[in-house]
Amino acid sequence: MDDETPTLPIVCETCGTTTRVPLDEAAETVERHNERLHDGQEEATIDPELLDRIHDLAAADMIEEN
Repeated sequence: MDDETPTLPIVCETCGTTTRVPLDEAAETVERHNERLHDGQEEATIDPELLDRIHDLAAADMIEEN
């Protein structure tokens, strides 16, 4: 992974782990982790704080467009 590849933090509070993966691998990494370690239960996810921030930015952008 080079310095220009965007990454996302993946958090699993159940395992107590955090890792960063390339953007295009995030969904597969989360799914694979949950299948392998948590019987498919959604434990690992993209960092919830980051997701909240992205949602806020998207909402603000939509408001500005109207």
